[in-house]
Amino acid sequence: MPDLVAELAEQARGLAPGERSRLVDLLIETLHESPLAEVEAAWTVEVERRVAAHDRGEVETFAAEDVFAEARRIAP
Repeated sequence: MPDLVAELAEQARGLAPGERSRLVDLLIETLHESPLAEVEAAWTVEVERRVAAHDRGEVETFAAEDVFAEARRIAP
């Protein structure tokens, strides 16, 4: 039985450096798909919770000008 991984690695060696880098990135993404999907789902729930709290008037809001002025004061 041929070693598929070794064959793929040999083929990958023939790619240009940029293509190999892209391949590595794509492979790494497949290792993290499930946790990323879970994180995205959790953020969706959190965003919906925050929007609902805002709509109910439960959160204090600030004018953008005030926020930027404070940011400039803290980090000139």
